[in-house]
Amino acid sequence: MNVTEYQKWTRETALYPEANTGSVPELMYLSLGLAGEAAEIANKVKKLYRDGDSAEKRQAIQAEMGDVLWYLGRLAEVLDGDLAEILQANQDKLMSRKDRGVLSGSGDNR
Repeated sequence: MNVTEYQKWTRETALYPEANTGSVPELMYLSLGLAGEAAEIANKVKKLYRDGDSAEKRQAIQAEMGDVLWYLGRLAEVLDGDLAEILQANQDKLMSRKDRGVLSGSGDNR
């Protein structure tokens, strides 16, 4: 399954208020879910640092990454985007920054 197929598949598991409506409350729900899952990754990495590294802990982080991807897929779908195009645009942006020597630093428009 490619990322575009995955994005479309997320509709099948979108069970929350106002799912598949494209409404602002749906965007809020998905954004909060994405932030929550990203926070779970950060917390697992923190515990890996504190308590020691292990294959099991790394696997648990990967499982949370899957949840992050689900929320990203839903957001792309609701915003009428395409994950493959979003990934390509991001790669193009970063390669342009690299080529221009402005990969590090801050600011969106560099």
